[in-house]
Amino acid sequence: MKQYEPFEGEINRTEAESTPWWPTPAHPGEDAPNVVVILLDDTGFSHLGCFGSDLATPAIDRLAAGGLRYTNFHVTPLCSPTRASLLTGRNHHTVGMRSVSNFSSGYPHMRGEVTHHATTIAEVLRDEGYATFAVGKWHLCAMENASAAGPYDQWPCQRGFDRFYGFLEGETDQFHPELVYDNHAVEPPTSPDEGYHLSEDLVDHAISFIHDTKSIRPDRPFFTYLAFGAMHAPHQAPASYLEKYRGRFDAGWDVARDAWFARQVEMGVVPAGTELAPRNPGVEAWDTLPQNQRRLAARLQEAFAAFLEHTDDQIGRLVSALENLGELDNTLILLLSDNGASQEGGPFGVMHEMKYFNFLVETPDEAVERIDDIGGPHSHANYPWGWAQAGNTPFKWYKQNTHEGGVHVPLIAHWPARITEVGGLRDQFHHVTDIAPTVFETVGVEPPSVYRGLDQIPIAGTSLRYTFDDPDADGHKLVQYYEMMGHRGIYADGWKAVTRHIHGVPFDDDDWELYHLDEDRSECRNLAADLPDKVTELIDLWWSEAEEHGVLPLDDRTIELFSTRYRDRSPHPTSRRYTYYPPMSPLPGQVAPSLGGRGWDMTATIERPDGAGGVLYASGTENSGVSLFIQDDHLVFDYNCFGDHFLVESEVAVPVGPSTVGVQFRRTGKAGSATLIVGDTPSGTVDVPFAMTMISSVGPSVGYDHGSPVSERYSGHFPFEGRLARLDVTLVDPRKSADASRTDAEAEARAAMSRQ
Repeated sequence: MKQYEPFEGEINRTEAESTPWWPTPAHPGEDAPNVVVILLDDTGFSHLGCFGSDLATPAIDRLAAGGLRYTNFHVTPLCSPTRASLLTGRNHHTVGMRSVSNFSSGYPHMRGEVTHHATTIAEVLRDEGYATFAVGKWHLCAMENASAAGPYDQWPCQRGFDRFYGFLEGETDQFHPELVYDNHAVEPPTSPDEGYHLSEDLVDHAISFIHDTKSIRPDRPFFTYLAFGAMHAPHQAPASYLEKYRGRFDAGWDVARDAWFARQVEMGVVPAGTELAPRNPGVEAWDTLPQNQRRLAARLQEAFAAFLEHTDDQIGRLVSALENLGELDNTLILLLSDNGASQEGGPFGVMHEMKYFNFLVETPDEAVERIDDIGGPHSHANYPWGWAQAGNTPFKWYKQNTHEGGVHVPLIAHWPARITEVGGLRDQFHHVTDIAPTVFETVGVEPPSVYRGLDQIPIAGTSLRYTFDDPDADGHKLVQYYEMMGHRGIYADGWKAVTRHIHGVPFDDDDWELYHLDEDRSECRNLAADLPDKVTELIDLWWSEAEEHGVLPLDDRTIELFSTRYRDRSPHPTSRRYTYYPPMSPLPGQVAPSLGGRGWDMTATIERPDGAGGVLYASGTENSGVSLFIQDDHLVFDYNCFGDHFLVESEVAVPVGPSTVGVQFRRTGKAGSATLIVGDTPSGTVDVPFAMTMISSVGPSVGYDHGSPVSERYSGHFPFEGRLARLDVTLVDPRKSADASRTDAEAEARAAMSRQ
């Protein structure tokens, strides 16, 4: 027969007359190092102890003491773009990730997924014989494809990883996460009452994956990509960690920022002569704040610090596991953050982030009434701008911005077998696109120019391996552009031009600033008026880099992109009618019907024996959500509006046997009402004083409540005990309804940005 696979033996009529041949399995060599990339979320340049703060990060500090700290390392201003660049070595626009993967603009630079014309580190290393594991946050597939219906081509196991355990969205609750194991949804193994926390669970699985491969195939090196949900909101930690920080930040962010900056200067992680940037607009002097505002802000920072220390302990567990296996010496560990500290907590900080995305201003006086909930399962907290800027010390601005506060983050490299100058500092300019080529050079492989028949985009990054042995080497990275939602920047040989774009303002009217970063690392001395020719030169260079790397067309849309949810061949039919057939996996939020801010009808076709109850549909968490369920033979609807429960119970019992039941929700202005339907007959109404536009970042489940219970009327998952044949949801088109509100799309977009 014709041979379709390589065969270098000889085949004759009998085995005795033939010569066998076995292909040699791919293997990178006996001395090939393991590679571990640890990615923190929303962690600023100064947050780690080894980069200046007084927060407790002993495990990370030990990695720094045994390796190198990179003090001039940069990323993109958002999470999905940074992850795309990290794993491919290409710029984020080039591979289709202009912004977060929740959006798709119709242009090649914003598909919400990484093009197959750009291999990931995992795809390259797996073909070289590595075992490859992804653990934690993914956020690199189009969110409408993140359900059990797929398609799966952009899930971790389809982009080069042998195993995956984590979550696909941009954020999740640390006590009640939405989890995926390889290619299927799973529930957390234990509950918060039993001590569950996501960060511990992630590291348990990372260690387990490594133990599996090293126990059975000790000859194979591994690549582990550990991307924590920390330090993204919600900031949540076990109670013992929260208690440790009580009162630690009562002196406020001005005192902390001054102290952290002084430590940075002493450590040498900022150059001599660096100035501390002034407070950002909207950040007030701590001593001028009202008492309750200070109390709330201090407690929110306590939750952040506790969350960080708890995460650090999990990193320490992973490092100890590598050491116990005898693998630590020959493991290259790279630890970094995906962007600067987050500004999404607003000027006061928030107890419940979903209130912020519903345009509800929760004053500090209101929030302090539940201050002891902060950091636990009953809150979805984020800290205020003042503490975010402290985390970005000595810089200004934040995540989302192309100023240094958004893009300048810590990087640590640890490799005992190869890095000899332990505790060293490296100040060469580098960028997240440089991680992949560093890994490739370390392993000794060349990324393919053609992969599975597809031509590959050239690598844009520059390996930083040359810095391992030479702290004074001239930098190899000479130019890097930035762009995010119209914010732009360009670095070139020590200079930076940058502009903070205002949505809707013509791009040609943006005000460009100029900084000589070699002498002004914190962007305090704007030289644009003094050196207009230099500004023009760098702007011209930005346009050139933008054209080369696929940045164009410039696009500052976020809210408007949600209109693309309803298009052909997606989970969102243009009819706005959804039908679900349980049993089925929980639905990610962006796959589910959007119940927020509009009217809708829900009908469940059921059959039940006498006394059978349970949840028919639930979306959200104990902090906010909606739940339709049967209890004590009656239909119940609970509209949980940030802990205020508006509940209605049917006036008649639900029939035994086959029937249809449901709820109709109608919005009137900012308020709404819900009417239960048993058969074809209305059976009870409840008025809702505020109709949430963004209900929750946690999606729904059909036939049970898969997260923390939305309603206080039941506990656990409360699965329906009868037969739920189908559940239908029809959305009222807000463009054709009196309950229309243009803030609906705005709230959805702000919520999506919160999940970066």
